Amino acid sequence: MSRTEDFSKHIVEGYTCKGDFITLGGAILDGEPVANTHVTIPLKTLNRHGLIAGATGTGKTKTIQVLSEQLSQNGIPVLMMDIKGDFSGIAVPGEEKPFITERHAKITLPYETKGFPVELMTISEQNGVRLRATVSEFGPVLFSRILDLNDTQSGVVSVIFKYCDDRQIPLLDLKDFKKALQYSTEEGKEEFEKEYGRISTSSTGSILRKIIELEQQGAELFFGEKSFEVDDLMRIDQNGNGYINIIRLTDIQDKPKLFSTFMLSLLAEIYNTMPEQGDAGRPELIIFIDEAHLIFDQASKALLDQIEAIVKLIRSKGIGVYFITQNPMDVPSSVLAQLGLKIQHALRAFTANDRKAIKETSQNYPISEYYKTDEVLTSLGIGEAFVTALNEKGIPTPLAATMLRAPMSRMDVLTEPEINECIAKSKLTRKYNEVIDRESAYEILGKKMEEAQIAAAKEEAEKQKEKEAKKASSSRRSSSTTNTVTKGVVKVLTSATFIRGAMGVLMKMLKK
Repeated sequence: MSRTEDFSKHIVEGYTCKGDFITLGGAILDGEPVANTHVTIPLKTLNRHGLIAGATGTGKTKTIQVLSEQLSQNGIPVLMMDIKGDFSGIAVPGEEKPFITERHAKITLPYETKGFPVELMTISEQNGVRLRATVSEFGPVLFSRILDLNDTQSGVVSVIFKYCDDRQIPLLDLKDFKKALQYSTEEGKEEFEKEYGRISTSSTGSILRKIIELEQQGAELFFGEKSFEVDDLMRIDQNGNGYINIIRLTDIQDKPKLFSTFMLSLLAEIYNTMPEQGDAGRPELIIFIDEAHLIFDQASKALLDQIEAIVKLIRSKGIGVYFITQNPMDVPSSVLAQLGLKIQHALRAFTANDRKAIKETSQNYPISEYYKTDEVLTSLGIGEAFVTALNEKGIPTPLAATMLRAPMSRMDVLTEPEINECIAKSKLTRKYNEVIDRESAYEILGKKMEEAQIAAAKEEAEKQKEKEAKKASSSRRSSSTTNTVTKGVVKVLTSATFIRGAMGVLMKMLKK
């Protein structure tokens, strides 16, 4: 048996699936695809999460597009973060060009063009189905972690939530929470101290500054109603294709705090909403997080711990999370260890640090007798990648350099009119884009503060009135005393006795 035949057998046996699967492409040996040696991934292991990594321009975006199409075709909905604005073309069929025909002939896979059901969503000012969540839905623990608060400040947040829960005061958006924070140290100070203990103004001041920092990144658009329902991410169209939900994030690349806040809240909401699935044979939803370093770069340890915990647990709900980044080192090792599927595009070695990073990256992949992993990593072409996954028994598959299939949909973005048409046709747009601002903590506590201020002003006016009345009474008594004394003096001075006495003294003085 030749080396090529031995390699083909090795790959085919390693990637053979008895159940449903998706096909990524054809395996490569010595830079050339090996006929009828396909790299396939069983659907039942796709909830074990994954990583798609590689240098800029190596084909990560098209790999995400291929995976999304394959999943949708199998009736599995997809949620993807579109930070660079690259994915909207999935909604319309692509065009078969000569290089695509040639590629598919090499990997012995048929090719067809096809568009897929798409929902365009947003958490910012871009057009799309608006995604929101209320402050109450976050809960005190998650809200504190997002704000990166210390234990004392987190305690204050818990007290604010408890106060509002006890009195059924809704905390919907950030202005609600800020109003409750203000109330706790001003008009409601005595009420809070009586029931929950004293709240330090220095703590509330620190919390307020953290909220303002979040607001400056546009979070006020995300917090509020109507809250997005997780079930609306799980839709299947009339042809049995899962919806590909694309969240347009091109205007928040410089707002990592907002991005990480949104992602963590979304993962937490999905985890809390979805039932335990067990070994169901296929995932319920796959989430692609592009530019994953935006989550991890500025995340606090508490936030990283929360992300790691959710990633570990959410797969039991049938949810797969896939991180996309340039270098695997962008993802914390604790999270990297949870990822079953790894698709590694080419890395570039321009510096000594680059070569060191490539060496470290190669050590994350299974040892293969057919590849010198660190060398092949720098020589992979566009649309080629190392792949290792989990087979149906959960065992890592052999490392396979793979020529990936081409996307069936458009490998370019929709035009602005096409985007507007897609949004206008959406049922979810009509459901979620109505602005709702019902009575909540801002109005309820604002009214209590206003009433307290009016009562205080009235009390102050009464005190002032009493003070002035006392002053007037005192003035009248003083005036009466003065008049009495004056009258007494006049009476004495004009009396006959006084006059005779005075005249007698005067006569004695004249005789002298």
